[in-house]
Amino acid sequence: ETVDFVPNYDDTLQMPEVLPTRIPNLLVNGSSGIAVGMATNIPPHNLGEIVRACIALIDDEDKTIDDLMEIVTGPDFPTGAIINGRAGIVQAYRTGRGRIYVRARAEVVEDEKSGRDTILIHEIPYMLNKARLIEKIAELVKDKRIEGISELRDESDKDGMRVVIELRRGESGEVVLNNLYAQTQLQTVFGINCVALVDGQPKVLNLKQMLEAFVRHRREVVTRRTVFLLRKARERGHILEGQAVALTNIDPVIELIKASPTPAEAREALCGQLWDAGVVEELVARAGAESCRPEGLEDHYGLVDDDGTMRYRLSPQQAQAILDLRLNRLTSMEQDKLIEEYTKLLDEIAEYLEILGDPTRLMAVIREELEEILEEYADERRTEITASQEDLSYEDLIAEEDMVVTVSNRGYAKSQPLTTYQAQKRGGRGKSATAVNDEDFVEHLLVASSHDTILCFTNFGKVYWLKTYMFPQGSRTSRGRPVVNLLPLSEGERISTLLPVREDEDQGFIFMATSNGTVKKTPIEQFSRPRSVGLIAIDLDGDNELVRADYTDGTCDVMLFASSGKAVRFKESDVRAMGRTARGVRGIRLTGDQRVVACIIPQEGAEILTASERGYGKRSAVADFPLRGRGAQGVIAMQTTERNGELVGAAQVGDGDEIMLISNQGTLVRTRVEEVPVLGRNTQGVRLINLREGEDLVGVERIEENDADTEEAEGEAGEERAAVE
Repeated sequence: ETVDFVPNYDDTLQMPEVLPTRIPNLLVNGSSGIAVGMATNIPPHNLGEIVRACIALIDDEDKTIDDLMEIVTGPDFPTGAIINGRAGIVQAYRTGRGRIYVRARAEVVEDEKSGRDTILIHEIPYMLNKARLIEKIAELVKDKRIEGISELRDESDKDGMRVVIELRRGESGEVVLNNLYAQTQLQTVFGINCVALVDGQPKVLNLKQMLEAFVRHRREVVTRRTVFLLRKARERGHILEGQAVALTNIDPVIELIKASPTPAEAREALCGQLWDAGVVEELVARAGAESCRPEGLEDHYGLVDDDGTMRYRLSPQQAQAILDLRLNRLTSMEQDKLIEEYTKLLDEIAEYLEILGDPTRLMAVIREELEEILEEYADERRTEITASQEDLSYEDLIAEEDMVVTVSNRGYAKSQPLTTYQAQKRGGRGKSATAVNDEDFVEHLLVASSHDTILCFTNFGKVYWLKTYMFPQGSRTSRGRPVVNLLPLSEGERISTLLPVREDEDQGFIFMATSNGTVKKTPIEQFSRPRSVGLIAIDLDGDNELVRADYTDGTCDVMLFASSGKAVRFKESDVRAMGRTARGVRGIRLTGDQRVVACIIPQEGAEILTASERGYGKRSAVADFPLRGRGAQGVIAMQTTERNGELVGAAQVGDGDEIMLISNQGTLVRTRVEEVPVLGRNTQGVRLINLREGEDLVGVERIEENDADTEEAEGEAGEERAAVE
């Protein structure tokens, strides 16, 4: 009664509609078939993985398909072999349909004496006939469609499969094996099509839906099984109840039976009077009056109140059982056994009632039975799953390396490997970073990993998202690609700052500074949902523009540098956190046409490198800049004389760092920080880059020193010293 029965094909017998299985046979054993207008092809799976996935789904019904795929790694064929790539598995488990490539397990062995390669095949794809495979290979060799095979033989025995393919001297085993994969069924395509009947209707099911269908089936089966066991236990308990009453009143019962002319009259006489309940009264009171009452039993049978005394009225079924009682059951030992069986039945009935009344207890029973299956029958999977190029996203195919990303004033962007630039001595002429015309110059430069996400802030206060590898790579002399081809920029909108973000950075704030001295900080989590059309990062008025954005943790100091050569340092806590569309607060007080050129989050012990538009610069200790309140005019960071020109940039540096200097004509110089002297705030600095007539410095960027480049530069310096000597 755990499942429904239906007529068989000719209506002569009844057969179960489905079997009350304890495991998901549809997945474990697989299934294939063709119907009218549809087909199914479900591969077999590993019993242990499927059962563990069912248990996980019982423990947490909100588990996603991806969570389940961490347990069920893929099909597991009894013939072993290798599944080449997980892309088809993932597609099939998510959608119900997919294609997987199954390869034979083969190895190439080289004979050291003869120098010949031999291909050994140990496992072949599922449902592939070995004899047909060998015949196919022989035909390809005969037709000369596969070259290099000298001998083919089958050495399979009771210990396992072994097909030997010997090659001619000089032939590459890997090449021949790849040809066999391409031209024979050593590599086959298994088309997964998970179509199954759900409530009588065919449906395409994903992995979670199939497991959920099994769990629902088990819930129904266990419920119906428990209902059946409860009914049988109550029927048996009812009989034992009557026998216990008979044993309590054994002498009157025997006298009544002896005095009855026929068994029928004896049965009626037993049912017609009230009997002393004895031990049954106590047991029934403990378990409940309804515990052992079968379905349909009339109310006047069982325990009844006889003028304040509990008596027992036997039912016809109980009376018949008493008449059928064998004399050996009258011994005291047998009476104890009867009471023990009755007590045990009451406990079982209580458990059945708990299972039927508590869904959590019901699922616990299903889980326990699955764990028993797991412990007794689960084994290691036989089919290996290997990664292939189809499993990899485009990002996985990009080597992770440091890239130099440049964006010119006219909006041309590109990326180049950091190793393109070698460290040079201070004052060197440098290398051209990009090809620019007289009206263009490199405006933004940053060094980021090729896998980083770059937040692109614009002068309109908007932010866009780009992966570093999405910036087109170009040579040092190429202009790059227009940014408008990469981002949906509006007319007049241009990139004002670039900020690399790693995937694991989800705490803290983005601190922004504008050209008119306004500052603002926004939780970084508000930038975690990219939109193709961009988002508002800061609300700007008039000709105000965004100068810089950086990371903070809420406890940092902030330094703002103005074109006048002044700088102000204040605590980040002076600026409260705001939403993306807020305008911010005053960070530094400016006069005239002054503007903010840099925003730095200083670190203890670090140094600030400042650079002017005439190519001069210096280092100053962070400690030289006193902490003041937000909104002050600041202190002198660098003397802006006629020789120096205005302050164009500032960067935080340390020992071992390098800097890149960019001119408005596209010249780039990379030099070590140690070669820039440490000077006081109220000084002009030394020459960092030799500028041509009409050429100005427009930016400075800190980068980490590259060991290989350093060694090369030191080697060049040593050769130069040797030549001088």
